[in-house]
Amino acid sequence: MARIKEAANGKMKRKPYEKELRKLQVELCHVQEWVKAKGQRIIIVFEGRDAAGKGGTIKAITERVSPRVFRLLALPAPSDREKTQMFIQRYVERFPAAGEIVIFDRSWYNRAGVENVMGFTSAKEVERFLNLCPEIEKYVTDAGIILIKFWLEVGQEEQERRFLARISDPLRQWKLSPMDLESYQRWYDYSRARDAMLKATDVNYAPWHIVRSDDKRRGRLNCIAHILSLIPYRKLARTRVKLPKRSTRNKYDDQASLRSRHFVPEKY
Repeated sequence: MARIKEAANGKMKRKPYEKELRKLQVELCHVQEWVKAKGQRIIIVFEGRDAAGKGGTIKAITERVSPRVFRLLALPAPSDREKTQMFIQRYVERFPAAGEIVIFDRSWYNRAGVENVMGFTSAKEVERFLNLCPEIEKYVTDAGIILIKFWLEVGQEEQERRFLARISDPLRQWKLSPMDLESYQRWYDYSRARDAMLKATDVNYAPWHIVRSDDKRRGRLNCIAHILSLIPYRKLARTRVKLPKRSTRNKYDDQASLRSRHFVPEKY
């Protein structure tokens, strides 16, 4: 691949990024057709620190495909009822059926990450989760589900830059929560939790794939390219679509009926 042009800060420029992204998104459309035709089931898990770029990467994956095939799940805090269930239960019930790809924006690994670091669960429960998780994922993969797990790794300086940008930008302030600010202070606690998680759950049938995400654009492209390399899809032949002629039978002036309706003011 030819070297991608860089901006002054060493990060990828927008135009070459958009050019490469389009190519990858075309391939994702081929994956979509293959998954539907073959009845495949795929799970893609995204984990990482706050502001690591999970949302932007997921958007790049899903913006040109059908939400009926690529289902995105970002579960809120568990309800009182869900708290009484098995920890992984609310995730399993959302696993894909035939012809679906389910993307988890954070997942059952919350137990090893935020719940662990923030003290929402006990050390014993975290240890039990880490011991059982590989066994559960073995059942998942043995059932024929392709399980792909990504950890987006962002550096301290870049995370700080992104948090400051959120604080000053009204379009991004909604991304900040008291929990985000609390997690920002606990960088090294998260590092230890990450390393314990990787040590316990990076197994050959469900390995972790780590993406450097200080450069958001490069990170997105590398992530999508890797997804494509992990799915054994092939481009399916499709019947060429020809737009039919509109019938003029029962023709009438369909705009006249709208003239008395309330139209949105054309300010632009």
